[in-house]
Amino acid sequence: MAIYELVMPKMGESIMEATILSWAKNIGDHIDVDESILEIATDKVDSEIPSPVEGTLTKILFNVNDVVPIGTVIALIETGAASAGAPSSDDNNQVEAEVPYVPVQAEVKSEVSSSYKGERFYSPLVKNIASQEGVTKEELDNIQGSGQDGRVTKNDLLNYLESRTTTSSQAVKTTQAVADKSDQTDPVKPAVEKPSVSYSGDVEIIEMDRMRKLIADHMVMSKHTSPHVTSYVEVDVTNIVRWRDRIKKEFQQKNGQNITFTPIFIEAVAKAIHDFPMINCSVDGTTIIRKKNINIGMAAALPSGNLIVPVIKDADNMNLLGLTKAVNDLASRARNNQLKPEDIQGGTFTLTNVGTFGNVMGTPIINQPQVAIMAVGTIKKKPAVLETPEGDVIAIRHMMFLSLSYDHRVVDGSLGGSFLRRTADYLEAFDHNQII
Repeated sequence: MAIYELVMPKMGESIMEATILSWAKNIGDHIDVDESILEIATDKVDSEIPSPVEGTLTKILFNVNDVVPIGTVIALIETGAASAGAPSSDDNNQVEAEVPYVPVQAEVKSEVSSSYKGERFYSPLVKNIASQEGVTKEELDNIQGSGQDGRVTKNDLLNYLESRTTTSSQAVKTTQAVADKSDQTDPVKPAVEKPSVSYSGDVEIIEMDRMRKLIADHMVMSKHTSPHVTSYVEVDVTNIVRWRDRIKKEFQQKNGQNITFTPIFIEAVAKAIHDFPMINCSVDGTTIIRKKNINIGMAAALPSGNLIVPVIKDADNMNLLGLTKAVNDLASRARNNQLKPEDIQGGTFTLTNVGTFGNVMGTPIINQPQVAIMAVGTIKKKPAVLETPEGDVIAIRHMMFLSLSYDHRVVDGSLGGSFLRRTADYLEAFDHNQII
């Protein structure tokens, strides 16, 4: 017999922790391979976690509503046969007897000081909460982290803030003095005060659901993290519209797929990223991380009204048919809450279609830790001036606005504007004679 340690899976580049929503299995239950064992939630998606092995659930180390760092052991599964290199059954019994649940805080507390060297990593969510609550860099550095490699989690920071309110008056004065000094030397980071809300008249009080709260936190964090700039360009997509109208019935009959504009947009974006690779990066402090894989997320609205961003991996290596199949598959599974954790991981650039709702253009918020997001507006017929060998003429064309929001820390107007224009050029140069 062997003991398999089930760990909290990595759910995305910027996600350092997840919340346990429910356990599908109890201690003593038999588990098959790929059978759902628990449901977790992050700020991006709710997901069921399947078991990678067959066996019996012998121990559950975390309860419902616990926030667990990525990579932490959350359960023990006793498998049916010992594998090569696995401990003997006697050793397994000893392990099971010697591994009662110990809070993560206690496990890593003694290692923090020795493992921490140089600049300490903080997730964008932790940075945002610290900024809102006036927590200084010195205070953050002194907080004992319970996350992987001693990282400070959201719960660590919230616990610190709670304990800080009960400290002595002298400690409070010292903290205030540091904050005041920070305000004087760094006017870019003023204290964030929540506006007071009064209720009068006939109102309805609606509590945000859990996902909406997480989305709200993520959006606020993004605006605090990245200085947003938005550029716009108008695109003539007449050739694309006429081509799709001409082939969509035959395409559906031949391939069993409905072709939308989304895969065409993704194809153009992937080509433009190849031309301007610095748009495909993220920022870690003063370090720029350029991603070589082009993984394009497409924002999708759920029936609940919430938002999710499934990711098309290596979009630049797919043809239009492959992109169509990937888009339709992800959109369908998103609507039916069937996305897997890996479906929302690894995005390097995001595309959102505000035209779906009849909007002409939008100013989207960057999906951290990415540095750019593009919005496509609705396609409208309008008069446009065309240059012909016989002179300029006015014709009715299908026009659409593209808008690009980008992180001005690393993407200047020249790069952002050039990338946006190049995407438009690829759309306008679409081959309307192609057959797929």
